[in-house]
Amino acid sequence: MAMAEAYLRRLSRWQAEQQREAVADVHMAAYQGTAGDDHRDRRGFLDRFERQVQRTGFDMVVADGGSLAGAVYGFRLDRDDDWWSGLPGGPPPEIEELTASGRAFLLAELMVRPIHRRKGIATRMTDLLLARLQPDLVVAAVDRPGEPEGAGAAARTLGAWGWSRLGDLPPRPGAEHAGTAAGPGTAREAWVRRPLR
Repeated sequence: MAMAEAYLRRLSRWQAEQQREAVADVHMAAYQGTAGDDHRDRRGFLDRFERQVQRTGFDMVVADGGSLAGAVYGFRLDRDDDWWSGLPGGPPPEIEELTASGRAFLLAELMVRPIHRRKGIATRMTDLLLARLQPDLVVAAVDRPGEPEGAGAAARTLGAWGWSRLGDLPPRPGAEHAGTAAGPGTAREAWVRRPLR
């Protein structure tokens, strides 16, 4: 099957758990050779994925063309999530209210194997993921451009997709990155998007 005709499919929580090794393969290929590889090791990813798949409102879409070419997933932020902690001044009241009421969705991971990039797969997967969920707000954290070397591609992509940069987030210590691909000690940015209805 040509990747231009990649079959997109939604995975249930159970299917995501069953596909975790294939998803880890995509993760390793997507981040291979990037700075912060110590965070992006296979075991660390699998540990985070195991926790994330159990989160309320977890949802996932993969691109399949014989083997997984890409994956996107996330979950709803809970009232007691500390995701916004460290954002200077805290989140604007409207965003805090949407998070507290469970109407904010964290885009935890978006990854495409390098060989399949620039074919619209990431856009198609993300659109399919958000079409059914219809959250009032989508949030993501990305490495701050230049932090590590080569970072900035994610921020440029989000900007091109109509997302807005909300502000800087402090680095997360250690391996506790519930919902971000940013490595430990890596400076991050918070981005937000209100999906089109």
